[in-house]
Amino acid sequence: MLGAIAGDVIGSVHEFAATKSTDFELFVEKSRFTDDSVLTVAVADCLLHEREYVDAFHEYVRAYPGAGYGLKFFHWANAARRDAYNSWGNGSAMRVSPVAYAFDSLDDVLDHAARSARVTHDHPEGVKGAQATAAAIYLARNGESKDRIRREITRRFGYDLQQRLDEIRPTYEFDESCTGTVPPAMIAFFESDDFEDAIRKAISLGGDADTLACITGAIAEAHYGGVPAPILSQAIARLDDRLRGVVDAFVNRHGVKR
Repeated sequence: MLGAIAGDVIGSVHEFAATKSTDFELFVEKSRFTDDSVLTVAVADCLLHEREYVDAFHEYVRAYPGAGYGLKFFHWANAARRDAYNSWGNGSAMRVSPVAYAFDSLDDVLDHAARSARVTHDHPEGVKGAQATAAAIYLARNGESKDRIRREITRRFGYDLQQRLDEIRPTYEFDESCTGTVPPAMIAFFESDDFEDAIRKAISLGGDADTLACITGAIAEAHYGGVPAPILSQAIARLDDRLRGVVDAFVNRHGVKR
């Protein structure tokens, strides 16, 4: 979860910049948390306090209306709707990382990832994106190798994870779908040498940068044993007291490495 927030904050200034390089400053004055972090914290809040996802999402959007939500999600929340809208967007995957820490079996992680997705993203691709992301994080935090994670995600979800970033990057564009976001985000993780390298490679695709880096960062955190302290401190410093409080409570309960 901490890696998701760090990736979001670092990627925030690259979201519409079509950055195609790994050579950039990690944090600049305009680096900020976006909807990816807000909704990740909302999921953590639900898991901590057994809240309904719909209620929490409505509440967090009211509290952080300018965080940069997708248009359909923002209208859904503002209208206080309780029915899903068949979304296949990457929002289900970018917010799911806390689920991978809250449960002790892959079956439970998959079940609860689907629950967190279906309140809005009930299209099969929206559910699949959340489940695949949560599964990758769960497998990584339990010590599985990159090769095993790649094989398991491919077997369960059918994603093509054999491409190389150098093959994807030249023609890759902004893509809000789970299908167009989750596989390249995972490939950025598979090709990485460490947490920072994973974030840089995700952003270098030039797409939905904060969400790509959020998903990649969540998996990389689990695999590499946490987020490097200099990166984590800068990312967490950009949260407000409310978001930081939920993060601290979740980290303390579930033993997430700082």
